[in-house]
Amino acid sequence: MAVLPLASLNSKLSLLSGKQQQSKFAGQSVRAIPIRILTVGKKRSQGVQLIVDEYMKKLKQYCSVDDVRIKSNPKNARDVVAQIEHEDIAVMGLIKPDDWVVMLDERGHDVESEQMASLIGDAGNKGASSLLFCIGGPYGHGRQLRERANISIKLSSLILNHEIALVVLIEQLYRAWTILKGQKYHH
Repeated sequence: MAVLPLASLNSKLSLLSGKQQQSKFAGQSVRAIPIRILTVGKKRSQGVQLIVDEYMKKLKQYCSVDDVRIKSNPKNARDVVAQIEHEDIAVMGLIKPDDWVVMLDERGHDVESEQMASLIGDAGNKGASSLLFCIGGPYGHGRQLRERANISIKLSSLILNHEIALVVLIEQLYRAWTILKGQKYHH
């Protein structure tokens, strides 16, 4: 497993332990690391797709961003364990050795917007080729991804379905870039 050191992403985001009012990168130059958002799920509703498209357009002002979808239960398994394994194999097939992998999970580290900005800044300035955010399917992530992920974060203390998690994530990625650039966030 090729896990990037990235100074252990500041010791697994040293910022996770302490509250931070402003990103440590605010006003500094940050490398525009490519972002990929990998979502396991069924076809999106039109409303969600409209929001995703709007934020993708906004995000592309700051970095390249790809929206990658994997069909949940790709082999139509009846067994939940088999379904998770099939999704896990599909996800792992899309991860590159030098990707910085962020797994979204309800048991992950709770992050604030400024911490998300610092995560992007750290990964961009310390050598990752891209930042990959993984949103799991209805039964969560598989063992291989859990072992490969560089960090696990949660977007909320609530459990969110994959469509809502995607909307919250993409909005927070846009907000993070506005923080990094020292710009006022526009809705």
